[in-house]
Amino acid sequence: MTTAVSGELSVELEGFRRVQRLAYACAEAVAARLRPGVTEREAARMQREWLRERGVRDWFHLPFAWFGDRTAFAGFRIPLQFFPTDRALAPGMPFILDMAPVYEGYTADIGYSGSLGVNPVQDRLTADLEAHRELILREVRERRPLREIYEDVDRLMVRQGYANRHRAYPFGVIAHKVDRVKQRRFSPRLFGFGTQSLKGLAADALHGHREGWSPLWSPYRFSDHPPQPGLWAVEPHLGFRGTGAKFEEILVVTDSKDPGESAFWLDDDLPHVRRWAEEK
Repeated sequence: MTTAVSGELSVELEGFRRVQRLAYACAEAVAARLRPGVTEREAARMQREWLRERGVRDWFHLPFAWFGDRTAFAGFRIPLQFFPTDRALAPGMPFILDMAPVYEGYTADIGYSGSLGVNPVQDRLTADLEAHRELILREVRERRPLREIYEDVDRLMVRQGYANRHRAYPFGVIAHKVDRVKQRRFSPRLFGFGTQSLKGLAADALHGHREGWSPLWSPYRFSDHPPQPGLWAVEPHLGFRGTGAKFEEILVVTDSKDPGESAFWLDDDLPHVRRWAEEK
């Protein structure tokens, strides 16, 4: 990242960058170990174990794994359908790994798309996500209302010939705020989500409600406000005929009047960004 920031903010961002890179390293390590017959539950356990071996003890949410048409959330109607199943991986099948570890009080929430062997459809989806990353950054810097940016992402997907699959998430969110989390010796969870992280999100929601903003970036009226300074885990998710692909990474929003410092991606040295650079 080349954007200049203050010393205090730079130290803070380094903690978030460190855990985000740890999570992406986990995704790449687990993806390299996937074989035919591995189930979503096994892939999710592999992510948990890899991160625990490296000191992770708390989570914004436990790891997910989606295989085949579940990468496009085919038939998803209730939140329980997001949790890993016994769906087994097969040659050519797309997959998405999604994890949100908390390490040393810093939070990451990442999404990694891949396939077991060649999958031209998912390759195309992944390539076309680059335009969404560029659009989101540009319009956040323009201080467009989050709801309008969401609608512009929708329109871009339609032009590309894809379906919006992040609408299947609770509240249809494309992003949510992430914050520091207090370290606890014991970190309980509720429905796979860390209670400390949920408390932080709830506090943001209460604070934002009083001031007219929301920590959830959605297509609904409560997101009809300019980008709020802070860190946002952004995850545009494309779907096409039973195949899905997404990335998820942290976008930093500040109150700076300088366009380049007003918003920037926390890290440009990530698997999907490197892949786009290699394909040019």
